Amino acid sequence: MTAQPPSTGPLLSLRERRAQVIGELSQAFARDRLDIDELDRRMEATQRAVTVAELDALVLDLVAVGERGSTALALRPEIRSLTSGVSVGGDDRPRQQTVVAMMGGVERKGRWVVPSSLRVHCIMGGVSLDFREANLAPGVSEILITCLMGGVEVIVPPNVAVDLSGSAILGGFDQSHRGADVLSTEPVAKLRITGVAIAGGVGVETRRIGETAREANRRIKQERKHLLDGGAPGQAALPAAVALPERKKR
Repeated sequence: MTAQPPSTGPLLSLRERRAQVIGELSQAFARDRLDIDELDRRMEATQRAVTVAELDALVLDLVAVGERGSTALALRPEIRSLTSGVSVGGDDRPRQQTVVAMMGGVERKGRWVVPSSLRVHCIMGGVSLDFREANLAPGVSEILITCLMGGVEVIVPPNVAVDLSGSAILGGFDQSHRGADVLSTEPVAKLRITGVAIAGGVGVETRRIGETAREANRRIKQERKHLLDGGAPGQAALPAAVALPERKKR
């Protein structure tokens, strides 16, 4: 008797199931259950699939024996996108925290717990806040930045919304183009970033996990070209395969 694909529920949309399958395939690759060629083949098939059943079939053999009724490699509920490892809630967190960089540097990255309210003071120094794999509070997290003759870099994944409303005096308080990924993901949390930059700069960028600033800029340029050539935004947002860029120092 032929095994049936795992049920994904009658209300699951094609876009949601596609995101789940991409996540399952990437986890299978990380666990050495797929080689790079097979991963690339299945990722391409994931993009071409037009029904949920076709997507289910791509991960049927990855479901562990005895767990046919559910997806063994499914993403945790708080993770919604291949391009993001952000999680929401589940960990105790301080209500408020302060980061100070005075003639020095401070970096937060990886799976760090973000307080509900984060105050950043950057004076003739540098601060890097990478939220791509962070654990965020449910709802809105407040980020208040004071930057004097320094620089603050904020990196967010596609499925985190950003409300930016800062002021700049002889400096900059900017957000770069977010790219097509945000069109195919639902926001799971929100950052409200406010503050002031005096003779300094605050920049907000959207990147995938492991993606450098240069790689993100190149991808976004390709997406724009795709749209100018008449391509659909949803197609531009879907990766051809899991991006496995070599991690580099910025």
